[in-house]
Amino acid sequence: MIRVVIDTNVVVSAALDDESLPAAVLSLAIHKNILMFISTPILAEYEEVLSRPHLKLPPERVKAFLAEIHGSAKVVHPTRIISRIKKDEPDNRFLECAQAADANYLVTGNIKHFPQNFENTTIVTPKQFLDLLLPHVAQP
Repeated sequence: MIRVVIDTNVVVSAALDDESLPAAVLSLAIHKNILMFISTPILAEYEEVLSRPHLKLPPERVKAFLAEIHGSAKVVHPTRIISRIKKDEPDNRFLECAQAADANYLVTGNIKHFPQNFENTTIVTPKQFLDLLLPHVAQP
C-alpha cells in the first residue's frame, strides 16, 4: 500500500473545501486506500492550525476532522531529528515523520519549502499525487 505523510496545508484545504483536490487526498487516507502516517507533533500542528480563528471552522468540526485523521492514520514516533529545511523549521517534522514511516510520498501545497525528494520519499502536490495514484486505484 502507498505510504504518505500529508502536510498541514493540505489538511486545512481539505477542511475548508470538501470538493478540493486536498480533500480527495485526505479521503483516500480516511478510507484507507492509502496509508497515512502522522506523528504527535504533526497532529498537534494540525489541531493548532485548524483551530485558528481566521479559518472560522467550528470547534466541533475541527474535533471530528482530527478524530477521523487519528482514527485512520498510523502514528509513528520519529527518533531522528532532521534540520534539512531552514526557511520553515517546523516543516522538518514532516520529513522526520516521512523518514520514520518510510513514506513513499509527502503531499504538500508548498513544494517550494521542501526538497524534491528526501531519502525514499518523493515530495508532491495534491494534484501530482492524485495523477500518480489514480491509475493504480482505478484498476480492479
